[in-house]
Amino acid sequence: MEQQKLPNATMIIVLSIFGYLCCCFAGLGIIPSGIAFFMATKAEKLNNENPEIYDNYSTIKTGKIVAMIAVILNILMVIRYIYLFATGGFSEMQVQWDEMMRQIEEAQ
Repeated sequence: MEQQKLPNATMIIVLSIFGYLCCCFAGLGIIPSGIAFFMATKAEKLNNENPEIYDNYSTIKTGKIVAMIAVILNILMVIRYIYLFATGGFSEMQVQWDEMMRQIEEAQ
């Protein structure tokens, strides 16, 4: 019998990487990486029912690991932004940003 491919393997990888790349944007990457993790878990359950008929399980496993790392990084970024907001760190960041921009303008 010919082996089949698990569904959404490429989409899982793409969403995982996209979620990883978006972790710096206030933790917004948690959305695509969470979706990728859910899809990978679903594909993993499908593979566990009939492991002999699917041949791309390693791709699903890789996507799930990248999605898990992306979810953790995004959660840490959300915690960081909550902490900055709660302690007033945003105003300090704004002052530093203004200072850097002024130095750049003076250098030109």
